[in-house]
Amino acid sequence: MFDTSLFETSFTLSDLWFMLKGAGVTLSITFWAVLGGTLLGLLFGLARASVPWWLNAPIGFVLDIFRSVPLIIQFVLANSFKSIVGLNVSAFTVGCAVLAVYTAAFCTEIVRAGILAVPATTRRAARSLGMSWRQDLTSIVFPIALRVALPNWIGLTLGVMKDTALVLWIGIVELLRSSQIIVTRIQEPLFVLSIAGLIYFLMSFPIARLGARLEKRWREND
Repeated sequence: MFDTSLFETSFTLSDLWFMLKGAGVTLSITFWAVLGGTLLGLLFGLARASVPWWLNAPIGFVLDIFRSVPLIIQFVLANSFKSIVGLNVSAFTVGCAVLAVYTAAFCTEIVRAGILAVPATTRRAARSLGMSWRQDLTSIVFPIALRVALPNWIGLTLGVMKDTALVLWIGIVELLRSSQIIVTRIQEPLFVLSIAGLIYFLMSFPIARLGARLEKRWREND
């Protein structure tokens, strides 16, 4: 006799809505973290590709700290520091700020590698044609560097989206935390986590496809 109880579940539409609200928090943190991290990464990446070594080394050392220390430790320390100094900011703000700095530490190297991938002869040719440093940067360097950096930036963005799961340690209810709350109540971890994994996939897939489409369009225009 076929056991239909295997397909019975206590999971409800209210639970799904709760998880979707958590997914909204995940997307919001990802957006602000990637936006802030990308802007800082552009600034520091350009600096690391342009300044002398005696300025480059301190920047690289500081960024190495944020790349090396586990993200969960950064969340806990930043949230504790907020309480110690009496900063009146929410856990959401702390989570976005920490993830933005963490993203910037990796994005800096992506930008720097993209800029350094532009041949020096190309840049010298641009300057010999009378282009200023700014014109060379905006018209020659950035368009070429963008093609080099985009795949790594897409991968970084997807990684940041998954890293948002760690903000549960500072009390933010995002997708994974909402899933854990439901699992604790209905005791169906495989089913609930499968739904959470599907939601993560549905959020990540458009970003990955957008990157692939841009790369394909650039190859066709070469």
